[in-house]
Amino acid sequence: MPAKLVLASTSPYRRELLGRLQLPFEIVSPETDETPFPGEPPVATAERLAEAKARAVAGQFPDALIIGSDQVAYLAGGSQRFGKPGTQDNARIQLRSMSGKAVIFHTGLCLLNTATGRTHVRGIPTEVRFRELSDAEIQRYLDKEDALNCAGSARSEGLGIALLEYLRGDDPNALVGLPLIALAEMLRAEGAQLP
Repeated sequence: MPAKLVLASTSPYRRELLGRLQLPFEIVSPETDETPFPGEPPVATAERLAEAKARAVAGQFPDALIIGSDQVAYLAGGSQRFGKPGTQDNARIQLRSMSGKAVIFHTGLCLLNTATGRTHVRGIPTEVRFRELSDAEIQRYLDKEDALNCAGSARSEGLGIALLEYLRGDDPNALVGLPLIALAEMLRAEGAQLP
């Protein structure tokens, strides 16, 4: 395994998740334009940005495994996307739009070995069905949960779980932003010693 493990993200959620693997790692902020390309499907955006984030910091680490991850939320069967709301008004609009609907949270994951140039890229979808939400429920949620920096305004690892009917996916960590099952597989393929 290369000398270092690097997380190309400033997300506290991804940092906490990666810590669960009990491997030492560094954190670096990737300077990456997250704007989707015109006509780019949400799945392609998430996977492209995951790799772009890893590559954005690769020059600083010639012998490292670099992890990049990105998530795009979109209405199942449609193209309406939900990014990080940034404001309560935007979060309210997003939650109203998702009320009673299924939303796909597609998490792109990249592991880049800078010593060999080998890249692993995978997308992990999670289907989330929102309950029918009243304006009062949405406001109570937003009054109690800081959800302005997460795609779709719903933090499933916090109070956002109360907004949902169900979650369906292969890795519960993917919804929070770092699919650990897929990442552990990629790390083992690069020589990391994990259980």
